[in-house]
Amino acid sequence: MPRFAQSPADIPSRETLLSMSGLAFMQAMLADDVPHPAIAQLMGYHLAEVSPGRVCFRGSPGLAHTNPVGAVHGGWYGTLLDSALGCAVMTAVPQGRWYTTLEYKVNLTRALPLDTEVIAEGILDHAGRTTATAHASIRGAADGKLYATGTTTCIILGG
Repeated sequence: MPRFAQSPADIPSRETLLSMSGLAFMQAMLADDVPHPAIAQLMGYHLAEVSPGRVCFRGSPGLAHTNPVGAVHGGWYGTLLDSALGCAVMTAVPQGRWYTTLEYKVNLTRALPLDTEVIAEGILDHAGRTTATAHASIRGAADGKLYATGTTTCIILGG
């Protein structure tokens, strides 16, 4: 299992973040040289693949991720998609710069049964000097069923 941040001291410093390209930062996280964010542990997923313009997360929703009627809460889909979308953008961020999300949209296509392992794939569509866009999907790891999709627009800052 990956190493997750357990305290504020585990969070990479701004200097660490800016000292490498976004792709190098994401690769360092995959290699466990940089801790994975605590929210990923809380939400039951982890970074599984990184390449230029593409990331994959793997995970499963559990009982802690359900709404009052026992279905997987829409926030679980949204959080996983936000991670995949943002990290796909991060792979294109140059050294010395950073990004933040301007907006993201989520479409739920079917109910996700508890404890179903999924793969969230984020793909960069565009990275310019100041903006970037990406799309992502959540699919069943075993059967490829589509559970949700999302898109994002991010702003690239610094430099």
